[in-house]
Amino acid sequence: MMCIARVLSASPAALNRPFAMIKKLLFACVALFASISAQASAQDAPAYGPQITLDVARKVAAAAEAEAKKNNWRMAIAIVDNHGTMVYYQMLDDTQFGSAFISVEKAKTAALFRRTSKAFEDNVAGGRNAILGLVGVTPVEGGVPIIVGGKQIGAIGVSGMSSAQDGQVAKAGADAVAKP
Repeated sequence: MMCIARVLSASPAALNRPFAMIKKLLFACVALFASISAQASAQDAPAYGPQITLDVARKVAAAAEAEAKKNNWRMAIAIVDNHGTMVYYQMLDDTQFGSAFISVEKAKTAALFRRTSKAFEDNVAGGRNAILGLVGVTPVEGGVPIIVGGKQIGAIGVSGMSSAQDGQVAKAGADAVAKP
């Protein structure tokens, strides 16, 4: 009862303070998101092409596997289409179980945002922590778009070793089918 009496006796200016604060916070969030979006769209993202086929996904994975085995690295390799939907997946023997999930998320990041997951990692390392709030972003190296004929057809995600090693294997896979 006391709370209702205080609200009823409060001045209109006092009642508007919380709303003014919310408006300021909302404006700051919108400005921050616009700033991040402007920077991200400033990068030259490839156009979307046809969806990756199972045969091409297998070639990408085979090249990534060869790179991993050459270095005696245990890794999970995920290939997704442009929508982030799984097309092909494999996990080398004795790969840590957490890498199974992470490889898929790295591939989705690269496919959905048409850039490497390392681009997001670099932004976070540079202090742009707001990137961590973007839905669908895994800001760790190892996700690479698959480009054929200048158009993105899918993405590869690799996990199991250090992020730099994951990136090396993912790049080897993507490069196996890359054509200018």
